[in-house]
Amino acid sequence: MPRRYRLVCVFFSVLLLCLVFTLTGQAQQVAPPQQGAAPQSAPAAQPAAPSGPKKRVAVLNFDYATVMTEVAAVFGTNQDVGKGISDLLVTKLVQDGQYSVIERNAIDKILNEQNFANSDRVDPSSAAKIGRILGVDAVIMGTITQFGRDDKNTSIGAGAASVTRKFGIGGFSSKNSKAVVGVTARLVDTTTAEILAAVTGTGESKRSGTAVLGAGGGGGGAGGAGVDMGTSNFAQTIIGEAVHAAVDSVGQQLDEKASGLPTRKVEYSGVVADASGNTLILNVGRTVGVHVGDVIEISRPVRTVKDPTTGKVLKTITSTLGTAKVTDVDDGSCTATFTGTGPVKVGDVAKSQQQ
Repeated sequence: MPRRYRLVCVFFSVLLLCLVFTLTGQAQQVAPPQQGAAPQSAPAAQPAAPSGPKKRVAVLNFDYATVMTEVAAVFGTNQDVGKGISDLLVTKLVQDGQYSVIERNAIDKILNEQNFANSDRVDPSSAAKIGRILGVDAVIMGTITQFGRDDKNTSIGAGAASVTRKFGIGGFSSKNSKAVVGVTARLVDTTTAEILAAVTGTGESKRSGTAVLGAGGGGGGAGGAGVDMGTSNFAQTIIGEAVHAAVDSVGQQLDEKASGLPTRKVEYSGVVADASGNTLILNVGRTVGVHVGDVIEISRPVRTVKDPTTGKVLKTITSTLGTAKVTDVDDGSCTATFTGTGPVKVGDVAKSQQQ
């Protein structure tokens, strides 16, 4: 066999082997998963970052009057599950980052000062008034419509009185059932009391059982107290699973409404009434829209510009000294902590920052 012919054969053999290896590698890359293998789940969708300043909202305790009997049956005593679900929703909204959520302590303080009753939780006019005092763009209020077991396929023995017992103690059949929680929420405009959006979230436990709180369905705590739904122990119960699923659904829907929420712009101007180091007392307060957390610009008049013909002041030229963050507020004044060049004097101008 001529030498040149042998070289050609070797060349084509090597080329054929390279082609086989290439095709084999590609087949392995696109091969479907083996039977029984868990499919790879797509990463959870994250809320889009808000465009512009975040909308300020306050979340009121949810009303649970319509499910009070079921709540008492779950825990063995009355528990304010409306507060628990409200707290979970606040956590959800803060983590998602679509809203700036007012602190719970600020809301409780206003409710106590203004003597708002529990019935105001579901009254848009009262919610709007609370929101105006807090200086927020909107108030989130809601109602718990379902709370307990899905007993459609279970039987109840020992008479109707068994409904008032703790779950898992007598009366109920041994057949397992799931926990179901239903929540409705509304976004209320603080200026007009208009309901800007209404959403509904329903959660169902992934597991089933004869007791929504675990073995014996134990519950406890003082009557009317707010059950701590933020603990891992509660989240692991079947009622906890249902609660978290319902809150997550409501929170996601509210996130989607954030971009269409109108911004409530508050402008005010006053003067420094007292200055002690970096602690200032200003002569503007809640009645003009000041609220805790506001950052107020502090400046000092340096000269005035007058109309040369009439002597009327046309403009006051000021020099910015710094800013003051409001730490406490009442109807006619507020206390703020100053940061800047200072020192601040009585009579210096205090003006809301422009967004």
